[in-house]
Amino acid sequence: MAAQETQATQQSSVTNGEVSSNGAAASGQVAQIGATAQDPQQQQQQQQPNAWQVIKGVLFRIFIIWAISSWFRRGPSTPDPNTPAGAPRVPSRNLFPKDTLMDLYVYISENEIFTDFNNTEVLFWYQQDLVYGDWTTGESGDGCYEHYLELGLSESVKQNGSIYIHIYFTKSGFHPDPKRKGQYRRLSTVHATRMLNKYKRRKFLKTKNLLTGETEADPEMIKRAESHGPVEIISHWHPNLTINMVDDHTAWVKGSVPPPLDQHVKFDAVSGDYYPIVYFNDYWNLQKDYYPINETLQNLPLRLTYCPLSLWRWQLYAAQSARSPWNFLGEDTYEQSDEDQDSVKVALLETNPYLLGLTIVVSIVHSIFEFLAFKNDIQFWNSRQSLEGLSVRSIIFGVFQSLVVLLYILDNETNFVVQVSVFIGLLIDFWKITKVMDVRLDRENRIAGIVPRLTFKDKSTYVESSTKIYDDMAFKYLSWLLYPLFGCYAVYSLLYVEHKGWYSWVLSMLYGFLLTFGKYNCTFVMSTQNLRAYKHPVMILKHWQVLNPSGLCRAPASAGARARCPLNISRTCPEAAGP
Repeated sequence: MAAQETQATQQSSVTNGEVSSNGAAASGQVAQIGATAQDPQQQQQQQQPNAWQVIKGVLFRIFIIWAISSWFRRGPSTPDPNTPAGAPRVPSRNLFPKDTLMDLYVYISENEIFTDFNNTEVLFWYQQDLVYGDWTTGESGDGCYEHYLELGLSESVKQNGSIYIHIYFTKSGFHPDPKRKGQYRRLSTVHATRMLNKYKRRKFLKTKNLLTGETEADPEMIKRAESHGPVEIISHWHPNLTINMVDDHTAWVKGSVPPPLDQHVKFDAVSGDYYPIVYFNDYWNLQKDYYPINETLQNLPLRLTYCPLSLWRWQLYAAQSARSPWNFLGEDTYEQSDEDQDSVKVALLETNPYLLGLTIVVSIVHSIFEFLAFKNDIQFWNSRQSLEGLSVRSIIFGVFQSLVVLLYILDNETNFVVQVSVFIGLLIDFWKITKVMDVRLDRENRIAGIVPRLTFKDKSTYVESSTKIYDDMAFKYLSWLLYPLFGCYAVYSLLYVEHKGWYSWVLSMLYGFLLTFGKYNCTFVMSTQNLRAYKHPVMILKHWQVLNPSGLCRAPASAGARARCPLNISRTCPEAAGP
């Protein structure tokens, strides 16, 4: 049966010059190997792919993934409603030419819309005679200026109120107050506003011992959880902020600025020219450096830094900070994204450059191998016709493992990328079920007379072979060890570990058992394979075919090698393929 299966696989894999399942390109020419009583089959000549073909295929897949991700990440540029359809778009210019003298006004207020220009108490910083695009002045000779001051806290700010910073750049001699006639000019004033504090969510996990009802959590945290609910929004503060003036004189065309830059380039509605780009740069402000604003604080330190910024560096910052308009996920995902970016920033700041480069290379190689593993796994099961020597119980147990892991990470709100990866793996495991069992809908025996019933039946190639017997035998003997361990771990988790509820206990108990006894479980599954391989030596070669799909191990053919191979099949046993 195995010989017939392999012969059918070979004939289907070399037809019409298509690529066979082991990665070799078929030539379409049939060569007669020999007409003997022991081996009347016809072998096909297979041409192995060279290194350039493999590299070209990998690069092509990377390009496809990049193109798809770029399509979904980009957002539509903001069209100009004042421009009639079909009218030519004229390039614009920067309203502040190179080396323009500027004055900087910084106001701190609790109002998002600022009008109190005459109040000197809210004027945080006033800097005269700044030169637009100058990189040589300043305290350090790099065009940067710095100002530090401590802000007084009002009661509203202590009670989760907001603080806003209002930045005004005016040409020298002008004032940002529109009420001052003769001192204010619209085309000579650049304005930007931002909220200084940042709101974060603090979640309270109400865990307890399910038997006694006691918990080791802080009583103060329990009271806050009862008064504020499971999620509390708290205002946080970071003492550093950089104000960048982008040194850019590109002739941008209104309505054609690529995203995410179009969110920052502001055009004047009358003249059509654009204002200088003011960018609040907090990229290097780590999340761990934020601290909550509460009643114990009396002042908030704030260190403002003004620096010019080149166009290409601003593009890097803008791309890293942009959030795609196609993103439909909630704020929890954004907070997780900020935490993930923090790990990257810490790695860039604290890791040795050589070690960082090695880490990047290893990560890329790992991603490629993971992609190839998914591809090879799907390819193997898609072309499998006989289940002789393959454990159906191991496949079903793998689906159970993936399902437990997915439910556990959903219950604990893990990173979204991890959730997607586990979910894709679970879908592949479910798909494997359809390859190892006959799955159909029973429309006659419906559930509650409405929903069709799913029925599962072992395939004939699995039932008729002795594989099912050894599969049942291996699981029966080896489960005698795992079931007592599972029971002991369940009792331990119930007695000594706190949980949110019985559902969380079941998931955490199953997940913890899989982690704690993972290596024993791996030995458990491998032992079932080894037991069947002991009963069926040809199955060793079938499993090696999965591990070595491209024939990486090629040995010179010999009479002894062909004698050791149970079947004279070159694709299954490359060692035995002789001239």
